[in-house]
Order: sequence, then structure tokens, then C-alpha cells
Amino acid sequence: MEIERKFLLRALPPLFETLEGAAIEQGYLAAEPDGRQVRLRKKGASLFLAAKRPREGFSRDEAEIALTPAQFATLWPLTAGRRLTKTRFEVPLGDLTVEIDVYGGSHQGLVVAEVEFESEAGARAFAPPAWFADEISTRPEYSNRNLARE
Repeated sequence: MEIERKFLLRALPPLFETLEGAAIEQGYLAAEPDGRQVRLRKKGASLFLAAKRPREGFSRDEAEIALTPAQFATLWPLTAGRRLTKTRFEVPLGDLTVEIDVYGGSHQGLVVAEVEFESEAGARAFAPPAWFADEISTRPEYSNRNLARE
């Protein structure tokens, strides 16, 4: 189960420039309008296939499996035309972690923060810090599956 909220940023958090980011390449094998998706992700040496169901509130079911380099190389060409690149930075915020994604390619300049929670109640109770701007959790134009199509 994935429980998350997503935000644009008003500013980068304190000490952001001291963080080391991880390059991510992401491609979609399937991306349905209702939110169902199957995607590939390369983050450093980690290679994954993930399948997600549509959202219900801030939650959705997610299944993720590790792939070998050969499996990833076989599947990656099938994502042509549905890919994106970003660099992810992890910022501690109390007992939570904010994942800040800085997009590249055709989305150069887009910066988004995601926060994952243990429960729906925790997600609803979350008070964003001052450096967060608009919430985009339910705005389809900011979903990675839609950004990968542009």
C-alpha cells in the first residue's frame, strides 16, 4: 500500500544544496486513464517493475519486484515514448521523509515534493512546512504517468 501526498514547492528546504541526489529513469509499460499503471524504474543500480492500482483518497495498492539487468534491458525498449528522468533528494522532516524530485528533459525546472505516510489518518493530519506550495496529489497533469507521455 502506498499512501502519499504530493506538492509543488515555494522554495527549496534549508540545507538542500548539501544533499546528494539519486538519478532516476522511469518508463511506463502501461498507463491507464483511471490510474492503473505498470512502470520500470532505474535508480542507481536498483532496477524495479511496479504495478499500481487507481488511487482511493491518498492510498493505492502497489506491488514492486526487483529485476535483473537483463530483464530490465529486455523490457525498457517497450517504454519508448513514455519515459521521464528526475533526480531525487531525500529531506528529513520530523519522523517523515520528503522526497524532492527535480525533473529533467522536457520537464526541466519542475520540482515536486512527495511525502509517504503509514496511514490515511497520518496523511490527512500532515501540516505542510512553509516551503511547500500548492498540493497536487489529485492533479493528473502532475502524475508521473502523464508527465512521461509528453
